[in-house]
Amino acid sequence: MNLVSVEELRRLMNLLGRRGTPFVWGADYTCSRCFLLDAPFRSGKILWEINGVGNSPAASVLDSAPELNVKQALDFEQYAAMFATLRGGLLRGDSFLANLTVPTEVECSGSLLDVFRHSSAPFKLLIDDEFVCFSPEPFVTIEGQTISTFPMKGTIDATLPDAERRLMDDYKETCEHFTIVDLMRNDLNMIAREVSVPRLRYVESIATTTRPILQTSSEIRGVLPAERARDFGDIILPMLPAGSITGAPKPATVDLIGRSEIAPRGWYTGVFGYFDGRVMRSAVMIRCIQRSPDRRLFFHSGGGVTVNSDCREEYEELLTKVYLTK
Repeated sequence: MNLVSVEELRRLMNLLGRRGTPFVWGADYTCSRCFLLDAPFRSGKILWEINGVGNSPAASVLDSAPELNVKQALDFEQYAAMFATLRGGLLRGDSFLANLTVPTEVECSGSLLDVFRHSSAPFKLLIDDEFVCFSPEPFVTIEGQTISTFPMKGTIDATLPDAERRLMDDYKETCEHFTIVDLMRNDLNMIAREVSVPRLRYVESIATTTRPILQTSSEIRGVLPAERARDFGDIILPMLPAGSITGAPKPATVDLIGRSEIAPRGWYTGVFGYFDGRVMRSAVMIRCIQRSPDRRLFFHSGGGVTVNSDCREEYEELLTKVYLTK
């Protein structure tokens, strides 16, 4: 599967970036499993697609899109115990925003390859029969000396009356979004100058198999040193894990998440990307299905938690995020 260590991934990303050689790369949430494809359009155990470009082999249109059903959701009492651990850290001041995630066991009428082919998303990844991702969330884009990142934080059911206004006026969602924007600005400031926020909290629509949702994003931009602009390993890997799926301050929050969550995230909330020889585009691996060692399927989802969050509301929110895109 072309797995490499994170140190080797960094070296290869720097080397191929300086050479202008196209490649695809990925790292799981902890950077303990990483891959790099230096022949990105050769089909194999890893299939990918970014903005319509990828290595998925041509195939006839499948008869019907796969359907996803919840087989066994984490019960509320288990979630409440996780939430209590996390909130204890928030009350101590370990963090002021932490993303708490859980796996939901699901059944799928098709294969993970079927999900990959049918999902409509700007960023798609299939790793053998182990993991499929159909993510709406870009991470870092590097073009020339310009680096941009686009954190997503805040969602609402688009069918609710006056949904966009309700999302934009929601105090909790606004605070969470501003926190992540500040975190990502700090991350970019470590490697770039002239960091700015040209677009703050704009709304995007996402179609799913159950209902449309609205999500808020921002664009943060900086200027890289000319002599280091293609050292992609040195630029991107120190920014992992992504701030939008951890929280702030990042190191303490990652530790708190590790003490609170009951299952490892695996590839979920990792990052993957494609360098076409000119532009590096990458994405956060959210909206995904992962197969466990005992062959069961799990859909991972979560949300940002603050000291003022309501446990029941957070539990209900993560269950609504179990869906396939169409």
